Amino acid sequence: MSQGSLAWNTLQPTWLKEALVELDAPPEQRRWLRPVLKEFFAALVRAIETHHFTELENLLRRWIANNPDQTDEPSEAPSFSIFQVVVRLQQATYRALQRAWPGDQAVQAQQALLPVWAHLLPFAAREEMRERIKRVNRRWEEVQREKEQLHQAKLTFISVAAHELRTPLTVIEGYSAILREALERLGNEQLLNYLEGILRGADRIREIVNDLVDISLIHANLLELSFQPLWLNRLFQSLALEFTSVLQERNQTLEVREFPGSDRLLYGDPERLYQAFGHLLSNAIKFTPDGGRITIDGRLLPGFVEVIIQDTGIGIAPEDQEYIFDFFARLGNPLTHSSSKTKFKGGGPGLGLPMTKGIIEAHGGTIWVESPGHDEARCPGSTFHVLLPLYDEPPQTDLAHLEMYRRLAETLRLTEGEPHEHPTR
Repeated sequence: MSQGSLAWNTLQPTWLKEALVELDAPPEQRRWLRPVLKEFFAALVRAIETHHFTELENLLRRWIANNPDQTDEPSEAPSFSIFQVVVRLQQATYRALQRAWPGDQAVQAQQALLPVWAHLLPFAAREEMRERIKRVNRRWEEVQREKEQLHQAKLTFISVAAHELRTPLTVIEGYSAILREALERLGNEQLLNYLEGILRGADRIREIVNDLVDISLIHANLLELSFQPLWLNRLFQSLALEFTSVLQERNQTLEVREFPGSDRLLYGDPERLYQAFGHLLSNAIKFTPDGGRITIDGRLLPGFVEVIIQDTGIGIAPEDQEYIFDFFARLGNPLTHSSSKTKFKGGGPGLGLPMTKGIIEAHGGTIWVESPGHDEARCPGSTFHVLLPLYDEPPQTDLAHLEMYRRLAETLRLTEGEPHEHPTR
């Protein structure tokens, strides 16, 4: 019996019944599912007769595109795969052949169907995966857009809040100064002490407001730098003096080492670099237990100087080492942290490290952190690395920045794989 003599249309009623059973379609779905299955069966017969699968391919593409259950999100409901549907329709076809046709005719029909199933099954799997990838990519793009919108909203809030807080803060500071003069004339020491507490709180708020303004400038690429001659060793000596009382209070040791490049004249914004390294030093003090040790060291590299700030603190988990440079990033439970700037695990708005990163990058440098992990018992410590370009003169043009980035890429390539330690250690 030839393939052309097979009466495929007489098989349709039996095939349709078997297909509905195999797909386990509930009664309410069978009404709309019947015409869909009839369309598939007709396309299947034409593919057998013509050996062309375009019609079946287009049908499967439509099924895949309209399948609501093909998402990348986890669900407790059973997964719905078009590939599985094709497998079940193949099984339904074999059962329909066994029920409707004699043995030889069923075998011949199965042989005629083999190339069709051999083409449809990998096609369905491939197209379904392609559609899934497209949907995941679209979802990823949507998440990225939502993330960017959230980020922009956060930065807008920062900018507005900073400027809105400045006016009442200025009023508080102004009236407090007037009140101080009056109390000094009256000689009321108790009220002066209370007033000093108010002024310290106002100073802390002023620092946060200024940090918020700086973050806004950094994100908008509007942070202006005043490049002047400076020496890192002098900058570190000034920082050491500023933190002397805090280090004594915490019984911590700060060692500022002389290293190649620390006494070299370079150009940068002294105020901003002082601010950046001050945040790093404050961060090291906060997350190092009492009695710990902090070291400022470094080395000279081609076109750059590397500053290394190392502590014997509680360390940073690997998954958090990029996150800590994000705005408002705070590790651990903030409810268990002190609100002090320098007490152990002291809290804060989470602006110090993002500001430091922005200042260093505005100079054409880069910053990263290394730590074996977070452990409050063993205290593995953290090491912050800062690369600063060695300008021979204040940079004036975009060409200078392009040259600096070229040197940075070359330096990072040359030092890749080297241990980030001072050679004399």
